[in-house]
Amino acid sequence: MRQAAHAARGILRRIRGEPTTRFTYHDKGSMAIIGRGSAIADLVWTRFDGLLAWFAWLFIHILMLIGFRNRLAVLFQWAISYTPYQRSVRLITNTDQVGGS
Repeated sequence: MRQAAHAARGILRRIRGEPTTRFTYHDKGSMAIIGRGSAIADLVWTRFDGLLAWFAWLFIHILMLIGFRNRLAVLFQWAISYTPYQRSVRLITNTDQVGGS
């Protein structure tokens, strides 16, 4: 997202005839969901896991969405998918009969 914003600014600068600036990447860390209510966060300044990391992941991902309506819709969809404690099954099966007849 930061590189896209930098690219957009660079395009506008070129249109105006101004020189572009170099993009520099600053790593802010990594976060990953491990399971229901569990995650890991490895940030530049700290590292934590569990429910706190899960809520941090949720908050940051909702915050990065554009517009209040989108944030509310995604939060609502996530709440609905996490409420029934059902595991979704995703199986890849071969439709051909084994042994062929």
